Amino acid sequence: MKAIDDVLRKLASLPDDLSFVVDGNPIYLLAQHFFAQHGISFDVRQVIGLTNEDPVSEEFRPLKQIIERFNRTFKGNYRPTHGFGAEEGSVSFVTLFVAYFNFLRPHSALEGRVPVVIPELADLPHMPARWTKLIAMAQAFLQQEAA
Repeated sequence: MKAIDDVLRKLASLPDDLSFVVDGNPIYLLAQHFFAQHGISFDVRQVIGLTNEDPVSEEFRPLKQIIERFNRTFKGNYRPTHGFGAEEGSVSFVTLFVAYFNFLRPHSALEGRVPVVIPELADLPHMPARWTKLIAMAQAFLQQEAA
Protein backbone atom coordinates (compact mmCIF):
# COMPACT_ATOMS: atom_id res chain seq x y z
CA MET A 1 0.00 0.00 0.00
CA LYS A 2 2.87 2.35 0.73
CA ALA A 3 4.14 2.08 -2.85
CA ILE A 4 0.72 3.03 -4.24
CA ASP A 5 0.41 5.84 -1.70
CA ASP A 6 3.85 7.15 -2.71
CA VAL A 7 2.79 7.22 -6.37
CA LEU A 8 -0.52 8.93 -5.60
CA ARG A 9 1.22 11.62 -3.54
CA LYS A 10 3.47 12.51 -6.48
CA LEU A 11 0.55 13.14 -8.84
CA ALA A 12 -0.59 16.76 -9.07
CA SER A 13 -4.11 15.50 -9.80
CA LEU A 14 -5.56 12.04 -10.20
CA PRO A 15 -6.35 11.07 -13.78
CA ASP A 16 -9.77 9.55 -14.42
CA ASP A 17 -8.21 6.48 -16.04
CA LEU A 18 -5.49 5.71 -13.45
CA SER A 19 -4.36 2.07 -13.56
CA PHE A 20 -1.69 0.10 -11.74
CA VAL A 21 -0.18 -2.96 -13.41
CA VAL A 22 0.75 -5.42 -10.66
CA ASP A 23 1.55 -9.07 -10.08
CA GLY A 24 -0.88 -11.55 -8.56
CA ASN A 25 -0.34 -10.54 -4.92
CA PRO A 26 -3.82 -9.93 -3.41
CA ILE A 27 -2.53 -6.98 -1.34
CA TYR A 28 -3.03 -4.72 -4.38
CA LEU A 29 -6.77 -5.47 -4.45
CA LEU A 30 -6.93 -4.71 -0.73
CA ALA A 31 -5.12 -1.42 -1.36
CA GLN A 32 -7.57 -0.59 -4.16
CA HIS A 33 -10.47 -1.17 -1.76
CA PHE A 34 -8.81 0.87 1.00
CA PHE A 35 -8.17 3.87 -1.25
CA ALA A 36 -11.70 3.67 -2.73
CA GLN A 37 -13.09 4.07 0.80
CA HIS A 38 -11.17 7.35 0.92
CA GLY A 39 -12.46 8.61 -2.43
CA ILE A 40 -9.44 7.59 -4.53
CA SER A 41 -10.34 5.26 -7.38
CA PHE A 42 -8.04 3.40 -9.75
CA ASP A 43 -7.97 0.18 -11.73
CA VAL A 44 -5.72 -2.73 -10.81
CA ARG A 45 -4.47 -4.83 -13.74
CA GLN A 46 -3.06 -8.08 -12.40
CA VAL A 47 -0.59 -9.94 -14.59
CA ILE A 48 -0.55 -13.43 -13.16
CA GLY A 49 1.91 -16.25 -13.73
CA LEU A 50 4.42 -16.85 -16.49
CA THR A 51 2.02 -17.38 -19.39
CA ASN A 52 -0.76 -15.34 -20.94
CA GLU A 53 -3.79 -17.24 -19.64
CA ASP A 54 -6.11 -14.21 -19.72
CA PRO A 55 -6.50 -11.02 -21.82
CA VAL A 56 -5.10 -8.74 -19.08
CA SER A 57 -1.93 -10.82 -18.71
CA GLU A 58 -1.48 -10.87 -22.47
CA GLU A 59 -1.87 -7.09 -22.83
CA PHE A 60 0.31 -6.08 -19.89
CA ARG A 61 2.92 -8.88 -19.90
CA PRO A 62 5.67 -6.61 -21.38
CA LEU A 63 5.33 -4.24 -18.41
CA LYS A 64 5.67 -7.10 -15.94
CA GLN A 65 8.71 -8.38 -17.82
CA ILE A 66 10.39 -4.97 -17.49
CA ILE A 67 9.88 -5.00 -13.72
CA GLU A 68 11.03 -8.62 -13.38
CA ARG A 69 14.17 -7.84 -15.41
CA PHE A 70 14.90 -4.88 -13.16
CA ASN A 71 14.47 -7.12 -10.09
CA ARG A 72 16.90 -9.73 -11.48
CA THR A 73 19.46 -7.06 -12.33
CA PHE A 74 19.13 -5.51 -8.89
CA LYS A 75 19.49 -8.86 -7.11
CA GLY A 76 22.51 -9.72 -9.24
CA ASN A 77 24.21 -6.50 -8.19
CA TYR A 78 23.15 -6.60 -4.54
CA ARG A 79 24.03 -10.25 -3.83
CA PRO A 80 27.85 -9.77 -3.99
CA THR A 81 27.64 -7.11 -1.28
CA HIS A 82 26.49 -9.73 1.28
CA GLY A 83 24.17 -7.11 2.71
CA PHE A 84 25.22 -4.13 4.74
CA GLY A 85 25.99 -3.67 8.41
CA ALA A 86 23.81 -0.58 8.66
CA GLU A 87 20.62 0.72 7.09
CA GLU A 88 22.47 3.71 5.63
CA GLY A 89 24.58 1.41 3.46
CA SER A 90 21.51 -0.33 2.07
CA VAL A 91 19.72 2.95 1.39
CA SER A 92 22.80 4.37 -0.35
CA PHE A 93 23.18 1.26 -2.49
CA VAL A 94 19.53 1.27 -3.58
CA THR A 95 19.57 5.01 -4.31
CA LEU A 96 22.73 4.81 -6.41
CA PHE A 97 21.63 1.63 -8.19
CA VAL A 98 18.28 3.13 -9.21
CA ALA A 99 19.99 6.33 -10.38
CA TYR A 100 22.45 4.30 -12.46
CA PHE A 101 19.82 1.93 -13.85
CA ASN A 102 17.35 4.67 -14.88
CA PHE A 103 19.51 7.67 -15.78
CA LEU A 104 22.99 6.43 -16.72
CA ARG A 105 22.99 2.78 -17.87
CA PRO A 106 22.37 2.14 -21.58
CA HIS A 107 19.84 -0.67 -22.12
CA SER A 108 20.11 -3.07 -25.03
CA ALA A 109 16.30 -3.33 -25.15
CA LEU A 110 16.25 0.43 -25.77
CA GLU A 111 18.87 0.24 -28.53
CA GLY A 112 21.64 1.48 -26.25
CA ARG A 113 19.67 4.40 -24.79
CA VAL A 114 18.98 5.14 -21.15
CA PRO A 115 15.36 4.81 -19.94
CA VAL A 116 15.13 8.39 -18.66
CA VAL A 117 17.06 10.98 -20.65
CA ILE A 118 18.40 13.97 -18.73
CA PRO A 119 19.50 16.54 -21.33
CA GLU A 120 22.24 17.93 -19.08
CA LEU A 121 24.00 14.54 -19.17
CA ALA A 122 23.74 13.89 -22.90
CA ASP A 123 26.94 15.58 -24.10
CA LEU A 124 29.23 14.63 -21.24
CA PRO A 125 32.25 12.60 -22.40
CA HIS A 126 32.24 9.65 -19.97
CA MET A 127 30.47 7.97 -17.06
CA PRO A 128 32.42 9.71 -14.24
CA ALA A 129 31.41 13.10 -15.69
CA ARG A 130 27.76 12.00 -15.90
CA TRP A 131 27.82 10.72 -12.30
CA THR A 132 29.37 13.99 -11.10
CA LYS A 133 26.76 16.08 -12.92
CA LEU A 134 23.86 13.90 -11.72
CA ILE A 135 25.01 14.16 -8.10
CA ALA A 136 25.48 17.93 -8.44
CA MET A 137 21.97 18.25 -9.88
CA ALA A 138 20.52 16.18 -7.03
CA GLN A 139 22.36 18.29 -4.46
CA ALA A 140 21.08 21.51 -6.04
CA PHE A 141 17.53 20.13 -6.01
CA LEU A 142 17.76 19.21 -2.32
CA GLN A 143 19.14 22.64 -1.43
CA GLN A 144 16.33 24.30 -3.39
CA GLU A 145 13.71 22.16 -1.63
CA ALA A 146 15.19 23.00 1.78
CA ALA A 147 15.08 26.75 1.11
